Amino acid sequence: MSAPMNIGEAARQSGVSAKMVRHYESLGLLPQVHRSDSGYRQYTEAEVHTLRFIKRARDLGFSMAEIAELVSLWQNRRRASASVRRIAQKHADDLAQRITDMQAMQQTLAHLVHCCQGNDRPECPILNDLAGEQQAR
Repeated sequence: MSAPMNIGEAARQSGVSAKMVRHYESLGLLPQVHRSDSGYRQYTEAEVHTLRFIKRARDLGFSMAEIAELVSLWQNRRRASASVRRIAQKHADDLAQRITDMQAMQQTLAHLVHCCQGNDRPECPILNDLAGEQQAR
């Protein structure tokens, strides 16, 4: 077993900032870590591994609530993979909806930009649309 490490080293090894390490600890995503006699947090490879798990889940866009549930399932060796799949599928479905919504926003903006003359005149279909006035078609 490797020697305990301070928060800076745990942050470096996990790719998570020290501030976020403390935040994840305050949310209960990390178990209460051991403290030295002088009160400094001491992390083990197990906590660093959990931090990497959290970072990867954040990179995939999972919410903190979803990550809490995933960490709990990951640590529970008697879990049903169906529970994990349900969380991942819901997140994938949410992402697909957000992508669809963003594509619609992009198409609307592209249309408005196309309709705007972009000259020195004050008429602007972009501002008119934002103000709820008749859209330029």
